[in-house]
Amino acid sequence: MTRPSISVMLSAPGSVPVEDVGACARHAEAVGLDGMFVADHLVATRPILDSVATLAAVAAVTGRIRVGFGVMVPALRPVAWAAKQVATLQLLSGGRVILGVGTGGEAHGSAGWEAAGVPYAERGRRTDAALAALPGLIAGGGGLAPAAEVPPIWVGGGSPAALRRAVAHGAAWFPSMVLADAVAEGANRLGELAEAAGRQPPAIAVGGFALLGEAAGGPALERLAAGLAAYGVPPDGAARLPVAGPPEAAAERFAEYARAGAAHLVLNVAGADWRRQCELIAEARSLLRPG
Repeated sequence: MTRPSISVMLSAPGSVPVEDVGACARHAEAVGLDGMFVADHLVATRPILDSVATLAAVAAVTGRIRVGFGVMVPALRPVAWAAKQVATLQLLSGGRVILGVGTGGEAHGSAGWEAAGVPYAERGRRTDAALAALPGLIAGGGGLAPAAEVPPIWVGGGSPAALRRAVAHGAAWFPSMVLADAVAEGANRLGELAEAAGRQPPAIAVGGFALLGEAAGGPALERLAAGLAAYGVPPDGAARLPVAGPPEAAAERFAEYARAGAAHLVLNVAGADWRRQCELIAEARSLLRPG
């Protein structure tokens, strides 16, 4: 088993205040985590910062951790403009960007699309077009300058279309809110699709939720599970999805995902004390042993 990289999301339930973004980024780096990711919504159920500007702020106060989109929705933007933003962030961060890309799933609704004046029904087609165009544009095609190294592209989503996009365009497949057995099933399907396409299968990154220090069945954990169920996760799965309990239990969950094929974990940090959660996640990561 290869020990997975472990990153955290900056935007999560009980999100970090604007004035704490830089401090939280420095803290995540200091405790040894591998990356900081942000969500990308134009309209959400609560106020949310712009993803590109927020990652630029994170990059400015850190020197090691990766800065990632979890995930960017390029279909909402002119693709050349998205490429310009990503290339600029890649240059400013010293090459630390991970470009998660998704279609903007049904769970998030159509309000953002209506605000941008983009037909919601076209999100799949526009995402395919963006994935085909972004690498060349980021690298300076179309007259865009300065050029930047194309960051790893992680293709979000758990649908068959997402798996096909990951094989065609991705360095990694990036599903969220899935248990380890679904990751293993996806890994098998990725292998089949990659073989048929004559390609190497992409790596696997998994998005999840962490609430360490909470005993199973605790009130905070129950609220988190209820929130996941509201996003369409079956109740039984919602109860089992969050990584919870002491660091030793979390380390076993991390290892379970790694055995299923996950090379990267990106965790939404739940709970009132974001910094303490990062410390516990880092402690759990330290308990993992390769082999």
